[in-house]
Amino acid sequence: MADDLYDILGVSRRATDEDIRKAFRKLAKANHPDVNPGNAAAGERFKKITAANDILSDPEKRRQYDAGEIDGKGDPRRPFWGHAGAGAGAGPGGPRRPQAARGGQAGAFEDFSFSDIFSDVFGAGSAGGGAGAGRREGFGFAARGQDLRYSLEVDFLEAVLGAKKRVTLPDGGVLDLAVPEGVTDGQTLRLKGKGTQGSLGAEAGDALIEIKVRPHPDFKRDGDDILFELPITIDEAVLGGRVEVPTPSGRVQLAIPKGTSSGKTFRLKGKGVRTRAGSGDQLVTVKIVLPHDIDESLSYFFSEWRQKHGYDPGRK
Repeated sequence: MADDLYDILGVSRRATDEDIRKAFRKLAKANHPDVNPGNAAAGERFKKITAANDILSDPEKRRQYDAGEIDGKGDPRRPFWGHAGAGAGAGPGGPRRPQAARGGQAGAFEDFSFSDIFSDVFGAGSAGGGAGAGRREGFGFAARGQDLRYSLEVDFLEAVLGAKKRVTLPDGGVLDLAVPEGVTDGQTLRLKGKGTQGSLGAEAGDALIEIKVRPHPDFKRDGDDILFELPITIDEAVLGGRVEVPTPSGRVQLAIPKGTSSGKTFRLKGKGVRTRAGSGDQLVTVKIVLPHDIDESLSYFFSEWRQKHGYDPGRK
């Protein structure tokens, strides 16, 4: 007997959409092939978890599954045609077996499922088709393949600069993906025709890849701008100088003017995130960092300087 989809995800039949989403993310993360290389059992569990989520996360498919209209694989359940009783469908020759309409193919009714009709009519919008998305051939319907959803984590710099990535599919296959430069956290990339195959010659669905961007220890993103905090020494702040500043595309020189205070922000034009709309900037905010050990000479110098110079930075 096929496994119950709710049991596979470890949730009850009264589980909310959020309960199902949380359960899937937890199980998928623990059993993903990239986390369990060479573990065939984990790979098989990952396939079952993903297949269960594909149905239970879709409200219409979940309803059909709960109603017994589709099985755990998402396939329509074959309708049961009982033996006709006396007078049921009987003509002059007695009870008759239903025949295929117009096509004359024996057994066409055995392959006919009313859920195909409802799926074709009500599922056309979500599948990307229009009113004429399905075409009838005998008792079959051409239907666009389903879209498949995946999640992919990328590093901060990969999101800014773009990267080539490989997504491992539940069935063990792979998708090679070009992550465009400037992609944002939560953005979904569409791979045309990489979903499930369509039926009766209809087009395949798409693969939808949701991007998750890991944070960077030094850089932060604000729209298309990159934010960076630059530590400088007290002598650089007082005397000025040129310092190296890291950017996503490499290190550059920044001129620090004399008398630069902590919190001063400099703009590096075009060193931010590059998108189709243009390039952002990198905003560099300086922070004066004192040495760990204040020696006698430094203490003496500032003691003498403080006595000779009245200086009020505006404290109240």
